[in-house]
Amino acid sequence: MPKSNLLLGHPWRWYWLALVVVALDVATKVWAVDEFMRGPAMQIIPGFLQFTYAENYGAAFSFLADAGGWQRWFFGVIALGFSIVVTIWLWRLPSLKRWEPCALALILGGALGNLWDRILLGYVRDFISVYYGSWHFPVFNVADMGISIGAAMLVIELLFFAEKDGDKTKNNAEV
Repeated sequence: MPKSNLLLGHPWRWYWLALVVVALDVATKVWAVDEFMRGPAMQIIPGFLQFTYAENYGAAFSFLADAGGWQRWFFGVIALGFSIVVTIWLWRLPSLKRWEPCALALILGGALGNLWDRILLGYVRDFISVYYGSWHFPVFNVADMGISIGAAMLVIELLFFAEKDGDKTKNNAEV
């Protein structure tokens, strides 16, 4: 592989995407802390979307948020282990694949972004609030968006493209 393609070649390009997600996540969290930790929320779409500040000591939807502190390390170990598995999974994927490694890179970046907070602070900083009337979706962040979009992409891959990929692999093995 030529040197110019070394950093953009498989699987490095997907690790770069994960790093971009981490960088965006950390940068937006720093911004949100500066803007909203002590100040009022910013209405983006009145009655639907606002930027605010929240600390999540648990996992998704504040699961185990009031467990007494042990959950910080528990969820940290899970996120680290999961990140290692995804990193290896990305490394082993065929270089022709695009959808699956992109999804995995988004998930990896999101997991690492929230892991960063969990290890350094003991909680995850959230700032995006979606609501309607009295209904409120749990406050989330860029890392959560990466995880959610990546997970949705993996589901789409499994539902609509997995069989086609299996057929290609089968046809290539027969040749």
